[in-house]
Amino acid sequence: MFRKAPGGATALAASEPLVAPPREFDFSDDDFRALIKLAYEHAGIALSESKRNLVYSRLSRRLRTLKMGSFREYREFLLSEASEIENFINSISTNHTKFFREDHHFDHFRARVAVPFSQSVGSAGRASLRVWSAGCSSGEEPYTISVVLKRELRSFINRDVKILATDIDTDVLNRASRGEFAPNTIDDVPKPYLSFFKHATIDGKEKVVIDDDLRSIIAFRRLNLMDPWPFRGLFDAIFCRNVMIYFDGPTKANLIERFANQIKPGGWLYIGHSESLTGTHPQLRAVGRTIYRRSE
Repeated sequence: MFRKAPGGATALAASEPLVAPPREFDFSDDDFRALIKLAYEHAGIALSESKRNLVYSRLSRRLRTLKMGSFREYREFLLSEASEIENFINSISTNHTKFFREDHHFDHFRARVAVPFSQSVGSAGRASLRVWSAGCSSGEEPYTISVVLKRELRSFINRDVKILATDIDTDVLNRASRGEFAPNTIDDVPKPYLSFFKHATIDGKEKVVIDDDLRSIIAFRRLNLMDPWPFRGLFDAIFCRNVMIYFDGPTKANLIERFANQIKPGGWLYIGHSESLTGTHPQLRAVGRTIYRRSE
C-alpha cells in the first residue's frame, strides 16, 4: 500500500515491508567466506558476519575497476595474480586517524620521552631516539610525533632521531609521504603546536603542509605486521593504536609479544582507546590509559 508523504512524494505505508535493492554483483556465502579467509591469512584481519556488507561495498569498487562481472571471477583472479593481494588488502582496510588523536598519549610521550631526551642528548646511552608508528595510515600519527619532538628539541640537526611509519595499505602511505592535508584536519590540534603546521595553495586548493624538517626524520614503509619484521634495533616507543581491534585473540597476543621484544627496556607501548592486552604480560606494565612500559 502507498500513501502520500509531505510534499507530495509517494512513500511506503508503515506496514509495507522494505525490499533490499538487488546487488550489482552476485555475492554468495562461499564468496564471503573465501575472501575473509584470505584477509585473515594475509593480514591477520578477522572479519565477522557483520562485515559482510562492508566487504561487498569495498570490493565492488575493485570489480568495477577490473571490469569483472562477479565475485567468483575476482576470487579466481586473486589466486592467479599474487600482485592483486595488495589491492585487496588496501580495499578492505579501514583508515581513520587525525592529528593528536587520543591526545593524552602525546602528553605522556612529551613528558616521558621527548623532554627527557632533549635534556640528555649527548649523555651516555641517550645518543639516539627511535619511535615506531605501526599502522600509521595517512600519516597524522607520525607527523604528530614529529611535531611533539620538534617543540622540545627545537631542531633535528645533529640529532639522531628517527620515526619509522609503517602500514599495510600502500595507497594511504603514498598520501602520507606527501605531507599534504585539508585545512580542517588541524581543527583539534592544541594551540602550542599550531605554528608547526603551514598553509599553502597546491593546484589551486588550500592545504596544510608538513615542512621538510618535520618530514626529514620520518621513513614511510609498507609493512604487514603479520610478516617477519626487517629491523633489528629496539624502539624507545611504539605506537600501535586502533589496529589490533581487527585481530582475533591469538593474533593480538602474538603481536603484543613481538612488540614487547622490540621495545627497549624502560620503553613505552601506546595502544588504542578501545584496546587492551589479553591478560597480563610479564614484560609490560600498565602505567596509564592504554599506555604500557617495558620492564627495565
